[in-house]
Amino acid sequence: MEHVPAADYASVAESKIRGYLLSTEHPFGRFKAQFFLEFGFRLDAWMEMQESLLRHVKENGVVDREVTEFGTKYVVEGPLVSPDGRNPGVRTVWVIDPGEQRPRFVTAYPI
Repeated sequence: MEHVPAADYASVAESKIRGYLLSTEHPFGRFKAQFFLEFGFRLDAWMEMQESLLRHVKENGVVDREVTEFGTKYVVEGPLVSPDGRNPGVRTVWVIDPGEQRPRFVTAYPI
């Protein structure tokens, strides 16, 4: 099973979680927020989701990889450790930008 290179050094921006994945106000993110909030993730405890996403990229394999002029995109699928313990199946997307070695989080959604 292939893993995202340098997954131990992956990063997830606070804004991706607070302003998108757990935001009930974001035009697209609000639908994702409904999903993630159902599993016990909370905006006021956003770092718990950050930790779960970082664990997700380390523990699950790559199901798709695409090299583009904008970097290498990796799609990872598997359970996301959730506060309520139900651990839903989630697809996450990570990118390693040109000239970089550290993967950064792009998005997540249910599978």
